[in-house]
Amino acid sequence: MWIADHWNDYEVIDCSKGEKLERWGDYILVRPDPQVIWDTPKKEKGWHRMNAHYHRSKKGGGEWEFFDLPEQWTIRYERLGLKFHLKPFSFKHTGLFPEQAANWDWFSEKIRKAGRPIKVLNLFAYTGGATLAAASAGAAVTHVDASKGMVQWAKENAAASGLADAPIRWLVDDCVKFVEREIRRGNHYDAIIMDPPSYGRGPKGEIWKIEDAIHPLVRLCTQILSEQPLFFLINSYTTGLQPAVLAYMLGTEMRPYGGTVRAEEIGLPVTSNGLVLPCGASGRWEAD
Repeated sequence: MWIADHWNDYEVIDCSKGEKLERWGDYILVRPDPQVIWDTPKKEKGWHRMNAHYHRSKKGGGEWEFFDLPEQWTIRYERLGLKFHLKPFSFKHTGLFPEQAANWDWFSEKIRKAGRPIKVLNLFAYTGGATLAAASAGAAVTHVDASKGMVQWAKENAAASGLADAPIRWLVDDCVKFVEREIRRGNHYDAIIMDPPSYGRGPKGEIWKIEDAIHPLVRLCTQILSEQPLFFLINSYTTGLQPAVLAYMLGTEMRPYGGTVRAEEIGLPVTSNGLVLPCGASGRWEAD
């Protein structure tokens, strides 16, 4: 398992009975997590002194209960010098998946050591965690997401991180259609990152279903790789794709480039008991 264990401003304090107790900077949140199926005593004081609690509804969805939480606050990933604005919004999210820092650290080092200019394409780029990590390492990044609001949020995170003038292209677009146009335009990238949802809609109502679309998209993306690709990263959080599936797709489509494929679960350490909370999986191809 790849573990995001270099955070100072974030931690999973404890987890029990389908919920996790988290510290996001100065604030304590309780959110549901389907991986937490065990029932252990909730001894940590944060369970009784939380700033917000997301309650899952039996009918699906849920809602936040707030006690003392600002509308927005900021945390820092000091290892890469990145800052992120957070705010609670629909379906329990805060605007950041902190477990992805395990991947940020990995590809940031690869970019810094490449010894050449690196162009990165970040698809389903959300609020820009991977975009900022790549840009801070010196890459030129194309950031693509179907949500105008998420792209604006990512721009604000870039400004907070001192990357407002970094070579980042911000695009609100359907990811598949964007890649198809890049093929026709003859544009190429040295690295590709994608974090696809299980289901989604593009800006013009385009429907994305992970089981139908992920492998064809990976195949399309190989057509826009440069002659010397550096890495290809696929994340699976809500999709339920197993590491072996990610490894198979990357291994199949990247075979002409040689290199190495690995796929693992990614996770976050739990402070109270020394365990690691699984948070999906990632597949990584990297050049030899």
